[in-house]
Amino acid sequence: MNKPAVVLLGFVVAVGVVSAGGAWYTGKQLEPVLQTAIQNANKELKTSMAGVDGTMALELVSLERGVFSSTAHYRLKAQGAVFGEDNPNPELLFVDHIEHGPLPLSRLVTLKWLPVMATSHYELEKNATTEKWFAAAKDVSPLKGVANIGYSLSVNGNVELLPLAFKDDKSSVSFSGANLNFDSSAEGKKVKADGYMNSLKVAVVDANGSPFEAELAGLTVASNLEKSTFGFYTGQNTVELTDTKLTMGPQKAVLTLKGFEQKDTSDTKDNNLAGRVDYKIDEIGYQGKPVGSAAMALSMKNVDVPSMLVLTKLYQDKMAPVQAAAAAGEPVPELQLSDAEQALADTNVNQLLAAKPQVAVENLSLKTTRGESKFSLVVDLAKPSSMELPPLELGKQIIALLDANLSLSKPMIADVAALQAQLGGVTDPEAIEQQSQMASEMISGMAVGTQLATLVGSDVVSKLHYANNEVTFNGQKMTVEQFLSFVMSKVGAMGGAQ
Repeated sequence: MNKPAVVLLGFVVAVGVVSAGGAWYTGKQLEPVLQTAIQNANKELKTSMAGVDGTMALELVSLERGVFSSTAHYRLKAQGAVFGEDNPNPELLFVDHIEHGPLPLSRLVTLKWLPVMATSHYELEKNATTEKWFAAAKDVSPLKGVANIGYSLSVNGNVELLPLAFKDDKSSVSFSGANLNFDSSAEGKKVKADGYMNSLKVAVVDANGSPFEAELAGLTVASNLEKSTFGFYTGQNTVELTDTKLTMGPQKAVLTLKGFEQKDTSDTKDNNLAGRVDYKIDEIGYQGKPVGSAAMALSMKNVDVPSMLVLTKLYQDKMAPVQAAAAAGEPVPELQLSDAEQALADTNVNQLLAAKPQVAVENLSLKTTRGESKFSLVVDLAKPSSMELPPLELGKQIIALLDANLSLSKPMIADVAALQAQLGGVTDPEAIEQQSQMASEMISGMAVGTQLATLVGSDVVSKLHYANNEVTFNGQKMTVEQFLSFVMSKVGAMGGAQ
């Protein structure tokens, strides 16, 4: 045997010995790793189900351990009204075929030679809860995936949902299938994921016999998250949907959306949380007629996390019996706080306001062929000198700053009115134009005539600014009391005129 062949044979033998030894070690260490993973999963499930009338818990049913591979069975148990009356205690069963590391065969054949503790091949099993799901997937497991567990306890892999087709007298589903890739560090401290779905079509008839159909196409999701010191995730998420079509009601009205996008980001610094979410729709259509495009941006900052978590838990605890009663069709109990709970709420509301949080609608807009209307709102909050102040004085101290801007485009109003006329059966172009212009002039005339807005070019504009107990409304300065009196008189005049 020549020297290169001897070296190669020695390498193969060495790999075999290391792999076998590693597989034996992994097999011995596998169960505590799985139990730790299950404990962490149950913590996340408990957090995600907070405030909902229902619970979910994962458990290891069995583990058949071998030298080179093992087989585990899991059960995901759920119970509560949130899962519906027909199946209030659903169970999902999973089987997991686990290849021991450091070099599982499935990774070797795909030339992935980085050592791992184990490679998991899991899939959903059929039971009473999932038999219809299996039938829709032509009696194969509709959910399966692969997870590679590193020696640092990092996990990467994918989840696959198989195509489905289902139909009965009142509903039908057609699903192209979906795939999600994920990469998680130890204990899920950092998580990245991305996935894609080609299409989903759902048709149902409600209890009143009214049909509803939804068609979604081109769904893409992506996340890059990190668990904060407070136990929840912050980071970036993106959801994109190429086409949406909703068909509603006996008249089968059709709403279409193209180019939907949602992007959100959040982070924590010290005890404060900040976040932002942006939405946009490139094209909106109704009954085959173009409406326009839309956008919205919401943000918050300086939100004190410890007080927010306390108040959120208090709210969830109080709402749980209300939700349970509503689901059971029983009388809803009255929401009441004990003296201790009221003191807890007051303390944490003060702490939340002391951080000077800000919430904002940075942009809310609708754009049509001829114009665009916009709205924005910024509110800065502050801790008052006392929570026992009269309502007006309390509001003046809690709201440190308020800035609102509204701009209604008269051409945009005319475009929307023209669409309404067409949907109402008007076909004559001159009549449509006349109705649209009348609507535009009526709305702008009413707003300007009551002094609630001014006309700037072709835009109906209203601006409100408040700070330091002074209001500036459309350029006029006044006190809060004067502003409220002014608005009430104008609203009353409008009501009397109608």
